[in-house]
Amino acid sequence: MTTKHYLQSTSHAAPLAVFRVLFGFMMLISMIRFWVNGWIEKLYLEPTFHFKYFGFEWVSVPGNVTYILFLSCGTAAFLVAIGLYYRVAIILFFLSFTYIELLDKTTYLNHYYFISLLSFLMIWLPANAYFSCDNFRKNRTYTKIPGWTIDSIKVLLAIVYFYAGVAKLNSDWLLKATPLKIWLPSKFNFPFIGDTLMQQEWFHYAMSWGGMIYDIAIPFLLFYKRTRILAFALVVFFHVFTRALFPIGMFPYIMIVSCLIFFETNFHLRIISFLKSIGQGWFKLKPTKQLELYKMKHERWALLMITLFLFLQLLFPWRYLLYPGELFWTEEGYRFSWRVMLMEKAGIANFKVVNSETKEYFFIDNSDFLSTFQEKQMSFQPDFILEYAHYLGDHFKSQGHKHIEIYVDCYVALNGRPSQRFIDPSINLLKEKESFKHKTWILAFNDEIKGL
Repeated sequence: MTTKHYLQSTSHAAPLAVFRVLFGFMMLISMIRFWVNGWIEKLYLEPTFHFKYFGFEWVSVPGNVTYILFLSCGTAAFLVAIGLYYRVAIILFFLSFTYIELLDKTTYLNHYYFISLLSFLMIWLPANAYFSCDNFRKNRTYTKIPGWTIDSIKVLLAIVYFYAGVAKLNSDWLLKATPLKIWLPSKFNFPFIGDTLMQQEWFHYAMSWGGMIYDIAIPFLLFYKRTRILAFALVVFFHVFTRALFPIGMFPYIMIVSCLIFFETNFHLRIISFLKSIGQGWFKLKPTKQLELYKMKHERWALLMITLFLFLQLLFPWRYLLYPGELFWTEEGYRFSWRVMLMEKAGIANFKVVNSETKEYFFIDNSDFLSTFQEKQMSFQPDFILEYAHYLGDHFKSQGHKHIEIYVDCYVALNGRPSQRFIDPSINLLKEKESFKHKTWILAFNDEIKGL
């Protein structure tokens, strides 16, 4: 098939409509869950200081308005699900969800990043062409959409899985079974296998190798029709099992429902029929205008934007190659690269405030400024350490202290290794600035982790 023929090919709109419905309701549940569990207050309102992403220091927690931000995000998710004012709703969801993610770097998770990317992608897709309230509002519905609009979601899912598998091609994961060898024995209360298999070293290796093979192979198995049902069964088993083992929130369920988009049109039509049966009389109504092909406005621009977007997703995870040193140690280029649960890292960081003229000094009790969760994350991530040092400097300068210098004595343990000094203790961190450049004040790792 030529490129021109492919771009002109069409698909039934049902798979994208089902994806929109499930995505919207999953996001609505996520917002409700965050609110009900009190995480808005715990993570955003209670801390007096929030760690920021480089370049997004201007994003601030708007006090109690944060609740309105979550309410807006949840409302937008609901409107996306039912397909009402879809374009406005998905843009509002993308902006509000991403803004929430930028409030505090401490809460970073790969699946939050995935949701931001996915919602950005959906802005350019005609997900309301079929089975949406917009059909009733405009009195028209469509059955056909450009095939590449559905394939773009499949490609993004394939990138996430494949890169997660490639990231596991390292000596710690495959040859030492870490960090699973550290985590799994603590799951002794897991039903049936907690006090048996979870304690066996061979099982730790089996889980490590199995996870790597699963991540790399699953996109190809989902694309191929003959293996699709088996692949989806593996998706369900893998994500339900990992959700039972680890506190990873809604991510497993989001990936499960997302992978449904790989199935044929008839499967999605059956889902829509089921949803119509739940809706009873409401969904029995049909717009009078039954049109076949949805004509996208500015289709070329949308296609160009999505192509550049997906190319960036292919390229961006490799940026770590621009930095020297061990990636797991420095974490320069680690985030936003689908490196999922690859490390067990813990640290301790003692900060010292020094008067450069009198040489008088005092130590910081981090709990005076940070929550327990923030302190834990700060203690082993260099950009956190630098930002916190500058915060301390600004804080004490505002109290009248002069000639301030900030030093840190920091030790970090990685994947079960003995802890070693992490940051050069002779460096005044107030003289260092955050940038995309390599942080030369991170001390060298005294071991080697081979792999990609």
